[in-house]
Amino acid sequence: MSSLDLALDEAPLSRFHTKSVVTAGMGFFTDAYDLFIIGVATTLITPLWHLSSSQTGLVNSITLISAFVGAFIFGRLSDVIGRKKIYGLEAVLMIVGALASAFAPNFAFLLVCRFILGIGVGGDYPMSATLMTEFANRKNRGKLVGLVFAMQGLGTVAGYIIGLALLSAHVSNDLTWRILLGMGALPAASVLMMRRRMPESPRYSDQVLGKSAKATTDIASFSEGVVLASADQGPQRAPKGYMKLREFLSNPKYLLLLLGTAGTWFVFDYAYYGNSVSAPLIIKSVLGKQGSSVLTEALALQLIIFTLAALPGYYLATHFMDRIGHRRLQWIGFIGMGTAFLLIGVIPNVTTMLAPFLILFCISYFFAEFGPNTTTFVLSAEVYPTRARSTGHGISAGIAKIGAFIGVYLFPIIKTDLGINGALRLSFGMAVIGLLLTLLIPEPSQKSLEEISSSDVVQAAEQVIHTSTVATNN
Repeated sequence: MSSLDLALDEAPLSRFHTKSVVTAGMGFFTDAYDLFIIGVATTLITPLWHLSSSQTGLVNSITLISAFVGAFIFGRLSDVIGRKKIYGLEAVLMIVGALASAFAPNFAFLLVCRFILGIGVGGDYPMSATLMTEFANRKNRGKLVGLVFAMQGLGTVAGYIIGLALLSAHVSNDLTWRILLGMGALPAASVLMMRRRMPESPRYSDQVLGKSAKATTDIASFSEGVVLASADQGPQRAPKGYMKLREFLSNPKYLLLLLGTAGTWFVFDYAYYGNSVSAPLIIKSVLGKQGSSVLTEALALQLIIFTLAALPGYYLATHFMDRIGHRRLQWIGFIGMGTAFLLIGVIPNVTTMLAPFLILFCISYFFAEFGPNTTTFVLSAEVYPTRARSTGHGISAGIAKIGAFIGVYLFPIIKTDLGINGALRLSFGMAVIGLLLTLLIPEPSQKSLEEISSSDVVQAAEQVIHTSTVATNN
Protein backbone atom coordinates (compact mmCIF):
# COMPACT_ATOMS: atom_id res chain seq x y z
CA MET A 1 0.00 0.00 0.00
CA SER A 2 1.41 3.41 -0.95
CA SER A 3 1.78 6.33 1.41
CA LEU A 4 -1.00 8.14 -0.44
CA ASP A 5 -3.39 5.20 -0.07
CA LEU A 6 -2.61 5.02 3.63
CA ALA A 7 -3.15 8.76 4.05
CA LEU A 8 -6.55 8.56 2.35
CA ASP A 9 -7.56 5.53 4.41
CA GLU A 10 -6.63 7.11 7.75
CA ALA A 11 -7.63 10.73 7.08
CA PRO A 12 -9.95 12.18 9.74
CA LEU A 13 -13.41 13.34 8.70
CA SER A 14 -13.16 16.92 7.53
CA ARG A 15 -14.60 19.64 5.30
CA PHE A 16 -12.93 17.82 2.40
CA HIS A 17 -15.25 14.86 2.87
CA THR A 18 -18.28 17.13 3.24
CA LYS A 19 -17.49 18.88 -0.06
CA SER A 20 -17.11 15.54 -1.79
CA VAL A 21 -20.41 14.20 -0.41
CA VAL A 22 -22.37 17.31 -1.44
CA THR A 23 -20.80 17.46 -4.91
CA ALA A 24 -21.48 13.81 -5.65
CA GLY A 25 -24.76 13.64 -3.74
CA MET A 26 -26.56 16.43 -5.59
CA GLY A 27 -26.43 14.22 -8.67
CA PHE A 28 -28.42 11.60 -6.79
CA PHE A 29 -30.90 14.23 -5.66
CA THR A 30 -31.50 14.87 -9.37
CA ASP A 31 -31.55 11.17 -10.28
CA ALA A 32 -34.22 10.40 -7.71
CA TYR A 33 -36.36 13.37 -8.63
CA ASP A 34 -36.30 12.44 -12.31
CA LEU A 35 -36.89 8.73 -11.77
CA PHE A 36 -39.72 8.84 -9.25
CA ILE A 37 -41.67 11.93 -10.36
CA ILE A 38 -42.53 10.22 -13.64
CA GLY A 39 -45.12 8.08 -11.84
CA VAL A 40 -47.03 11.22 -10.91
CA ALA A 41 -46.54 12.77 -14.34
CA THR A 42 -47.88 9.74 -16.22
CA THR A 43 -50.94 9.62 -13.98
CA LEU A 44 -51.73 13.06 -15.42
CA ILE A 45 -50.56 12.37 -18.99
CA THR A 46 -52.44 9.08 -19.47
CA PRO A 47 -55.96 10.54 -19.69
CA LEU A 48 -54.75 13.59 -21.64
CA TRP A 49 -53.01 11.52 -24.33
CA HIS A 50 -55.28 8.46 -23.99
CA LEU A 51 -52.34 6.14 -23.33
CA SER A 52 -52.79 2.40 -22.96
CA SER A 53 -51.44 0.60 -19.89
CA SER A 54 -48.47 -0.65 -21.91
CA GLN A 55 -47.68 2.87 -23.14
CA THR A 56 -47.89 4.20 -19.59
CA GLY A 57 -45.56 1.46 -18.43
CA LEU A 58 -43.11 2.29 -21.20
CA VAL A 59 -43.01 6.00 -20.35
CA ASN A 60 -42.47 5.12 -16.69
CA SER A 61 -39.66 2.69 -17.43
CA ILE A 62 -37.80 3.91 -20.55
CA THR A 63 -35.44 6.03 -18.44
CA LEU A 64 -34.44 2.91 -16.52
CA ILE A 65 -33.49 0.89 -19.60
CA SER A 66 -31.40 3.77 -20.97
CA ALA A 67 -29.81 4.05 -17.52
CA PHE A 68 -28.32 0.62 -18.25
CA VAL A 69 -26.62 2.12 -21.32
CA GLY A 70 -25.40 5.15 -19.38
CA ALA A 71 -24.08 3.17 -16.43
CA PHE A 72 -22.09 0.81 -18.65
CA ILE A 73 -20.67 3.52 -20.97
CA PHE A 74 -19.75 6.04 -18.28
CA GLY A 75 -18.50 3.32 -15.95
CA ARG A 76 -16.17 1.98 -18.61
CA LEU A 77 -14.97 5.41 -19.80
CA SER A 78 -14.22 6.38 -16.20
CA ASP A 79 -11.70 3.54 -15.95
CA VAL A 80 -10.26 4.05 -19.43
CA ILE A 81 -9.80 7.82 -19.64
CA GLY A 82 -10.19 8.93 -16.03
CA ARG A 83 -12.88 10.01 -13.60
CA LYS A 84 -12.53 13.80 -13.87
CA LYS A 85 -12.49 14.06 -17.66
CA ILE A 86 -16.10 12.95 -17.98
CA TYR A 87 -17.48 13.88 -14.55
CA GLY A 88 -20.21 16.40 -15.28
CA LEU A 89 -21.10 15.21 -18.78
CA GLU A 90 -23.82 13.00 -17.34
CA ALA A 91 -25.32 16.11 -15.70
CA VAL A 92 -25.49 17.80 -19.13
CA LEU A 93 -27.52 14.88 -20.47
CA MET A 94 -29.87 15.12 -17.50
CA ILE A 95 -30.41 18.84 -18.11
CA VAL A 96 -31.13 18.35 -21.82
CA GLY A 97 -33.41 15.36 -21.22
CA ALA A 98 -35.43 17.06 -18.47
CA LEU A 99 -35.98 20.31 -20.37
CA ALA A 100 -36.89 18.57 -23.62
CA SER A 101 -39.35 16.29 -21.77
CA ALA A 102 -41.23 19.33 -20.50
CA PHE A 103 -41.96 20.44 -24.07
CA ALA A 104 -42.83 17.00 -25.46
CA PRO A 105 -45.71 17.31 -27.95
CA ASN A 106 -46.48 13.61 -28.15
CA PHE A 107 -45.78 10.12 -26.82
CA ALA A 108 -42.84 9.28 -29.14
CA PHE A 109 -41.02 12.56 -28.45
CA LEU A 110 -41.40 12.09 -24.70
CA LEU A 111 -39.92 8.59 -24.95
CA VAL A 112 -36.84 9.89 -26.76
CA CYS A 113 -36.34 12.67 -24.19
CA ARG A 114 -36.68 10.30 -21.27
CA PHE A 115 -34.21 7.91 -22.93
CA ILE A 116 -31.60 10.69 -23.16
CA LEU A 117 -32.27 11.62 -19.55
CA GLY A 118 -31.76 8.00 -18.50
CA ILE A 119 -28.30 7.83 -20.05
CA GLY A 120 -27.26 10.70 -17.80
CA VAL A 121 -28.93 9.18 -14.75
CA GLY A 122 -27.25 5.83 -15.35
CA GLY A 123 -23.87 7.47 -15.91
CA ASP A 124 -24.08 9.23 -12.56
CA TYR A 125 -24.13 5.95 -10.62
CA PRO A 126 -20.58 4.65 -11.30
CA MET A 127 -19.07 8.14 -11.51
CA SER A 128 -20.29 9.41 -8.13
CA ALA A 129 -19.91 6.08 -6.34
CA THR A 130 -16.37 5.51 -7.56
CA LEU A 131 -15.08 9.00 -6.81
CA MET A 132 -16.59 9.12 -3.33
CA THR A 133 -15.30 5.64 -2.54
CA GLU A 134 -11.79 6.58 -3.61
CA PHE A 135 -11.86 9.83 -1.62
CA ALA A 136 -13.27 8.19 1.53
CA ASN A 137 -11.34 7.00 4.54
CA ARG A 138 -11.40 3.39 5.71
CA LYS A 139 -13.44 3.72 8.91
CA ASN A 140 -16.22 5.90 7.49
CA ARG A 141 -16.34 4.78 3.87
CA GLY A 142 -19.80 3.22 4.15
CA LYS A 143 -21.15 6.33 5.85
CA LEU A 144 -19.67 8.72 3.29
CA VAL A 145 -20.70 6.78 0.18
CA GLY A 146 -24.07 6.05 1.79
CA LEU A 147 -24.64 9.78 2.38
CA VAL A 148 -24.12 10.39 -1.32
CA PHE A 149 -26.82 7.85 -2.10
CA ALA A 150 -29.10 9.13 0.68
CA MET A 151 -29.56 12.33 -1.32
CA GLN A 152 -31.89 10.14 -3.37
CA GLY A 153 -34.36 10.34 -0.50
CA LEU A 154 -34.33 14.15 -0.45
CA GLY A 155 -34.80 14.26 -4.23
CA THR A 156 -37.80 11.95 -4.00
CA VAL A 157 -39.40 14.03 -1.24
CA ALA A 158 -38.79 17.21 -3.24
CA GLY A 159 -40.62 15.70 -6.20
CA TYR A 160 -43.63 14.74 -4.10
CA ILE A 161 -43.78 18.20 -2.49
CA ILE A 162 -43.62 20.02 -5.83
CA GLY A 163 -46.25 17.72 -7.31
CA LEU A 164 -48.51 18.16 -4.30
CA ALA A 165 -48.10 21.95 -4.40
CA LEU A 166 -49.03 22.15 -8.09
CA LEU A 167 -52.04 19.87 -7.69
CA SER A 168 -53.26 21.72 -4.59
CA ALA A 169 -52.95 25.03 -6.46
CA HIS A 170 -55.24 23.58 -9.17
CA VAL A 171 -52.72 24.16 -11.93
CA SER A 172 -53.96 22.46 -15.09
CA ASN A 173 -52.92 18.83 -15.49
CA ASP A 174 -51.13 19.52 -18.77
CA LEU A 175 -49.03 22.31 -17.27
CA THR A 176 -48.42 20.41 -14.02
CA TRP A 177 -46.74 17.39 -15.61
CA ARG A 178 -44.59 19.64 -17.83
CA ILE A 179 -43.40 21.68 -14.84
CA LEU A 180 -42.69 18.50 -12.87
CA LEU A 181 -40.49 17.04 -15.61
CA GLY A 182 -38.76 20.31 -16.50
CA MET A 183 -37.83 21.06 -12.87
CA GLY A 184 -35.39 18.15 -13.00
CA ALA A 185 -32.97 20.35 -14.94
CA LEU A 186 -32.44 22.78 -12.03
CA PRO A 187 -30.50 20.60 -9.54
CA ALA A 188 -28.49 19.06 -12.40
CA ALA A 189 -27.40 22.52 -13.53
CA SER A 190 -26.51 23.55 -9.98
CA VAL A 191 -23.88 20.84 -9.59
CA LEU A 192 -22.30 21.03 -13.03
CA MET A 193 -19.67 23.59 -12.08
CA MET A 194 -19.02 21.96 -8.69
CA ARG A 195 -18.16 18.68 -10.39
CA ARG A 196 -15.79 20.23 -12.89
CA ARG A 197 -13.77 21.65 -10.00
CA MET A 198 -13.20 18.28 -8.35
CA PRO A 199 -9.72 16.79 -8.81
CA GLU A 200 -9.00 13.47 -10.42
CA SER A 201 -9.28 10.51 -8.08
CA PRO A 202 -5.89 10.31 -6.33
CA ARG A 203 -6.05 6.51 -6.27
CA TYR A 204 -6.68 6.44 -10.02
CA SER A 205 -3.84 8.89 -10.73
CA ASP A 206 -1.49 6.95 -8.49
CA GLN A 207 -2.36 3.31 -9.20
CA VAL A 208 -3.56 3.41 -12.82
CA LEU A 209 -1.63 6.32 -14.33
CA GLY A 210 1.43 6.14 -12.09
CA LYS A 211 1.27 9.90 -11.45
CA SER A 212 1.93 9.86 -7.72
CA ALA A 213 3.17 13.45 -7.59
CA LYS A 214 0.06 14.78 -9.37
CA ALA A 215 -2.19 12.71 -7.13
CA THR A 216 -0.49 14.13 -4.06
CA THR A 217 -0.76 17.71 -5.31
CA ASP A 218 -4.41 17.37 -6.34
CA ILE A 219 -5.64 15.84 -3.11
CA ALA A 220 -3.57 18.20 -0.94
CA SER A 221 -5.14 21.17 -2.70
CA PHE A 222 -8.72 19.86 -2.62
CA SER A 223 -8.52 18.74 1.00
CA GLU A 224 -6.61 21.84 2.14
CA GLY A 225 -3.79 19.58 3.26
CA VAL A 226 -5.90 17.51 5.64
CA VAL A 227 -5.47 14.18 3.88
CA LEU A 228 -1.68 14.32 3.64
CA ALA A 229 -1.08 15.79 7.08
CA SER A 230 0.14 12.48 8.49
CA ALA A 231 1.96 10.98 5.53
CA ASP A 232 4.90 11.77 3.29
CA GLN A 233 4.75 11.40 -0.47
CA GLY A 234 5.90 7.91 -1.44
CA PRO A 235 8.03 6.92 -4.42
CA GLN A 236 6.64 7.25 -7.95
CA ARG A 237 4.55 4.15 -8.71
CA ALA A 238 4.87 2.34 -12.02
CA PRO A 239 1.59 2.79 -13.96
CA LYS A 240 -0.57 -0.33 -14.15
CA GLY A 241 -3.06 1.01 -16.65
CA TYR A 242 -6.76 0.27 -16.66
CA MET A 243 -7.99 -3.31 -16.77
CA LYS A 244 -9.03 -4.50 -20.21
CA LEU A 245 -12.70 -5.40 -20.46
CA ARG A 246 -11.85 -8.89 -21.71
CA GLU A 247 -9.51 -9.40 -18.77
CA PHE A 248 -12.21 -8.29 -16.35
CA LEU A 249 -15.01 -10.42 -17.83
CA SER A 250 -12.84 -13.52 -18.24
CA ASN A 251 -11.72 -13.55 -14.59
CA PRO A 252 -13.84 -16.05 -12.61
CA LYS A 253 -13.35 -14.06 -9.40
CA TYR A 254 -14.82 -10.90 -10.89
CA LEU A 255 -17.64 -12.78 -12.59
CA LEU A 256 -18.55 -14.26 -9.22
CA LEU A 257 -18.49 -10.83 -7.65
CA LEU A 258 -20.66 -9.50 -10.49
CA LEU A 259 -23.18 -12.23 -9.80
CA GLY A 260 -23.28 -10.98 -6.22
CA THR A 261 -23.27 -7.20 -6.78
CA ALA A 262 -25.29 -7.07 -10.00
CA GLY A 263 -27.60 -9.93 -9.02
CA THR A 264 -28.62 -8.51 -5.64
CA TRP A 265 -29.07 -5.05 -7.14
CA PHE A 266 -31.18 -6.46 -10.02
CA VAL A 267 -33.69 -8.27 -7.81
CA PHE A 268 -33.88 -5.38 -5.38
CA ASP A 269 -34.52 -2.80 -8.10
CA TYR A 270 -37.19 -5.00 -9.64
CA ALA A 271 -39.15 -4.92 -6.40
CA TYR A 272 -38.30 -1.38 -5.30
CA TYR A 273 -38.83 0.57 -8.49
CA GLY A 274 -41.91 -1.40 -9.44
CA ASN A 275 -43.49 -0.46 -6.13
CA SER A 276 -42.12 3.08 -5.84
CA VAL A 277 -42.83 4.41 -9.32
CA SER A 278 -46.30 2.85 -9.18
CA ALA A 279 -46.88 4.00 -5.59
CA PRO A 280 -49.53 6.61 -6.56
CA LEU A 281 -51.36 3.86 -8.47
CA ILE A 282 -51.09 1.45 -5.52
CA ILE A 283 -52.37 3.95 -2.98
CA LYS A 284 -55.19 5.10 -5.27
CA SER A 285 -56.24 1.45 -5.53
CA VAL A 286 -56.17 0.99 -1.75
CA LEU A 287 -58.15 4.19 -1.22
CA GLY A 288 -60.77 2.82 -3.61
CA LYS A 289 -61.84 6.26 -4.75
CA GLN A 290 -62.33 7.98 -8.07
CA GLY A 291 -62.27 11.63 -9.04
CA SER A 292 -59.84 14.47 -9.58
CA SER A 293 -58.91 14.86 -5.91
CA VAL A 294 -57.80 11.26 -5.36
CA LEU A 295 -54.35 11.78 -6.91
CA THR A 296 -53.70 14.67 -4.51
CA GLU A 297 -54.73 12.51 -1.56
CA ALA A 298 -52.63 9.57 -2.78
CA LEU A 299 -49.60 11.82 -3.33
CA ALA A 300 -49.97 13.31 0.16
CA LEU A 301 -50.07 9.82 1.69
CA GLN A 302 -47.05 8.79 -0.34
CA LEU A 303 -45.16 11.85 0.90
CA ILE A 304 -46.04 10.96 4.50
CA ILE A 305 -44.97 7.33 4.02
CA PHE A 306 -41.68 8.27 2.44
CA THR A 307 -40.86 10.98 4.97
CA LEU A 308 -41.71 8.86 8.03
CA ALA A 309 -40.35 5.51 6.82
CA ALA A 310 -37.89 5.85 3.94
CA LEU A 311 -35.90 8.95 4.94
CA PRO A 312 -35.03 7.61 8.42
CA GLY A 313 -34.01 4.35 6.76
CA TYR A 314 -31.47 6.10 4.52
CA TYR A 315 -29.80 8.03 7.31
CA LEU A 316 -29.88 5.27 9.91
CA ALA A 317 -28.22 3.04 7.31
CA THR A 318 -25.40 5.54 6.83
CA HIS A 319 -25.01 5.93 10.60
CA PHE A 320 -24.84 2.23 11.45
CA MET A 321 -23.45 0.66 8.27
CA ASP A 322 -19.79 0.75 9.26
CA ARG A 323 -20.63 -0.68 12.69
CA ILE A 324 -23.03 -3.41 11.61
CA GLY A 325 -21.15 -4.34 8.43
CA HIS A 326 -22.13 -3.51 4.86
CA ARG A 327 -23.05 -7.05 3.84
CA ARG A 328 -24.81 -7.80 7.13
CA LEU A 329 -26.94 -4.66 6.77
CA GLN A 330 -27.96 -5.83 3.31
CA TRP A 331 -29.17 -9.13 4.81
CA ILE A 332 -31.17 -7.27 7.46
CA GLY A 333 -32.80 -5.07 4.85
CA PHE A 334 -33.78 -7.93 2.54
CA ILE A 335 -35.31 -9.85 5.45
CA GLY A 336 -37.34 -6.88 6.72
CA MET A 337 -38.47 -5.72 3.29
CA GLY A 338 -39.35 -9.22 2.12
CA THR A 339 -41.35 -9.98 5.27
CA ALA A 340 -43.46 -6.84 4.76
CA PHE A 341 -44.11 -7.77 1.12
CA LEU A 342 -45.09 -11.31 2.14
CA LEU A 343 -47.55 -10.12 4.79
CA ILE A 344 -49.25 -7.78 2.32
CA GLY A 345 -49.39 -10.65 -0.13
CA VAL A 346 -50.91 -13.28 2.16
CA ILE A 347 -53.07 -11.47 4.73
CA PRO A 348 -56.67 -11.61 3.44
CA ASN A 349 -58.14 -8.24 2.40
CA VAL A 350 -55.22 -6.23 3.80
CA THR A 351 -55.19 -4.07 0.65
CA THR A 352 -58.73 -2.95 1.44
CA MET A 353 -57.82 -1.79 4.97
CA LEU A 354 -55.96 1.49 4.77
CA ALA A 355 -54.21 1.58 8.17
CA PRO A 356 -52.79 -2.00 8.19
CA PHE A 357 -51.70 -1.64 4.57
CA LEU A 358 -49.92 1.66 5.20
CA ILE A 359 -48.10 0.23 8.24
CA LEU A 360 -46.77 -2.72 6.22
CA PHE A 361 -45.95 -0.48 3.25
CA CYS A 362 -43.98 1.81 5.60
CA ILE A 363 -42.05 -1.16 6.99
CA SER A 364 -41.13 -2.29 3.47
CA TYR A 365 -39.89 1.22 2.65
CA PHE A 366 -37.85 1.51 5.85
CA PHE A 367 -36.01 -1.78 5.36
CA ALA A 368 -35.47 -1.08 1.66
CA GLU A 369 -33.46 2.02 2.62
CA PHE A 370 -32.02 0.51 5.82
CA GLY A 371 -30.50 -2.20 3.68
CA PRO A 372 -30.21 -3.06 0.00
CA ASN A 373 -31.15 0.26 -1.61
CA THR A 374 -28.14 1.82 0.12
CA THR A 375 -25.81 -1.16 0.43
CA THR A 376 -26.01 -2.35 -3.19
CA PHE A 377 -24.70 1.08 -4.23
CA VAL A 378 -21.91 1.05 -1.63
CA LEU A 379 -20.78 -2.58 -2.02
CA SER A 380 -20.51 -2.37 -5.81
CA ALA A 381 -17.98 0.44 -5.48
CA GLU A 382 -15.84 -1.28 -2.83
CA VAL A 383 -15.15 -4.84 -3.93
CA TYR A 384 -13.43 -4.20 -7.29
CA PRO A 385 -9.84 -2.99 -7.75
CA THR A 386 -9.14 0.63 -8.73
CA ARG A 387 -8.19 -0.47 -12.26
CA ALA A 388 -11.74 -1.78 -12.83
CA ARG A 389 -13.79 -0.25 -10.01
CA SER A 390 -15.96 1.98 -12.16
CA THR A 391 -16.44 -0.78 -14.75
CA GLY A 392 -17.63 -3.22 -12.08
CA HIS A 393 -19.95 -0.67 -10.53
CA GLY A 394 -21.25 0.45 -13.92
CA ILE A 395 -22.11 -3.09 -14.99
CA SER A 396 -23.79 -3.76 -11.64
CA ALA A 397 -25.79 -0.54 -11.72
CA GLY A 398 -26.72 -1.09 -15.36
CA ILE A 399 -27.99 -4.62 -14.78
CA ALA A 400 -29.90 -3.32 -11.76
CA LYS A 401 -31.68 -0.79 -13.93
CA ILE A 402 -32.77 -3.60 -16.25
CA GLY A 403 -34.43 -5.12 -13.17
CA ALA A 404 -35.98 -1.75 -12.40
CA PHE A 405 -37.22 -1.44 -15.99
CA ILE A 406 -38.86 -4.86 -15.84
CA GLY A 407 -40.45 -4.08 -12.47
CA VAL A 408 -41.83 -0.68 -13.50
CA TYR A 409 -43.06 -1.90 -16.89
CA LEU A 410 -44.68 -5.08 -15.60
CA PHE A 411 -46.11 -3.84 -12.30
CA PRO A 412 -49.29 -2.26 -13.75
CA ILE A 413 -49.85 -5.41 -15.84
CA ILE A 414 -49.21 -7.81 -12.92
CA LYS A 415 -51.43 -5.69 -10.68
CA THR A 416 -54.24 -6.02 -13.21
CA ASP A 417 -53.84 -9.81 -13.45
CA LEU A 418 -52.90 -10.77 -9.88
CA GLY A 419 -53.86 -7.74 -7.82
CA ILE A 420 -51.58 -5.82 -5.46
CA ASN A 421 -51.28 -8.92 -3.25
CA GLY A 422 -49.92 -11.05 -6.11
CA ALA A 423 -47.51 -8.35 -7.26
CA LEU A 424 -46.04 -8.02 -3.77
CA ARG A 425 -45.76 -11.80 -3.31
CA LEU A 426 -43.54 -11.74 -6.39
CA SER A 427 -41.51 -8.92 -4.81
CA PHE A 428 -41.07 -11.12 -1.72
CA GLY A 429 -39.56 -13.84 -3.94
CA MET A 430 -37.08 -11.30 -5.30
CA ALA A 431 -36.06 -10.37 -1.74
CA VAL A 432 -35.34 -14.03 -0.95
CA ILE A 433 -33.12 -14.32 -4.05
CA GLY A 434 -31.30 -11.13 -3.05
CA LEU A 435 -30.68 -12.52 0.43
CA LEU A 436 -29.02 -15.62 -1.04
CA LEU A 437 -26.93 -13.74 -3.63
CA THR A 438 -25.52 -11.48 -0.90
CA LEU A 439 -23.50 -14.52 0.26
CA LEU A 440 -21.28 -14.05 -2.81
CA ILE A 441 -20.03 -10.64 -1.65
CA PRO A 442 -17.15 -10.35 0.85
CA GLU A 443 -17.56 -8.05 3.86
CA PRO A 444 -15.64 -4.82 3.10
CA SER A 445 -16.42 -2.83 6.25
CA GLN A 446 -13.36 -1.33 8.01
CA LYS A 447 -10.97 -2.71 5.36
CA SER A 448 -8.82 -0.68 2.98
CA LEU A 449 -9.79 -0.77 -0.69
CA GLU A 450 -6.54 -2.52 -1.50
CA GLU A 451 -7.23 -5.21 1.10
CA ILE A 452 -10.79 -5.72 -0.16
CA SER A 453 -9.73 -6.22 -3.77
CA SER A 454 -6.85 -8.54 -2.91
CA SER A 455 -7.17 -12.12 -4.06
CA ASP A 456 -7.52 -13.42 -0.50
CA VAL A 457 -10.59 -11.31 0.17
CA VAL A 458 -12.24 -11.94 -3.20
CA GLN A 459 -11.70 -15.67 -2.72
CA ALA A 460 -14.07 -15.53 0.25
CA ALA A 461 -16.93 -15.49 -2.24
CA GLU A 462 -15.50 -18.53 -4.01
CA GLN A 463 -15.30 -20.33 -0.68
CA VAL A 464 -19.05 -19.76 -0.16
CA ILE A 465 -19.76 -21.49 -3.48
CA HIS A 466 -17.38 -24.36 -2.65
CA THR A 467 -18.92 -24.88 0.80
CA SER A 468 -22.44 -24.85 -0.61
CA THR A 469 -21.49 -27.36 -3.30
CA VAL A 470 -19.92 -29.75 -0.79
CA ALA A 471 -22.95 -29.50 1.50
CA THR A 472 -25.27 -30.27 -1.41
CA ASN A 473 -23.26 -33.28 -2.52
CA ASN A 474 -23.20 -34.68 0.98
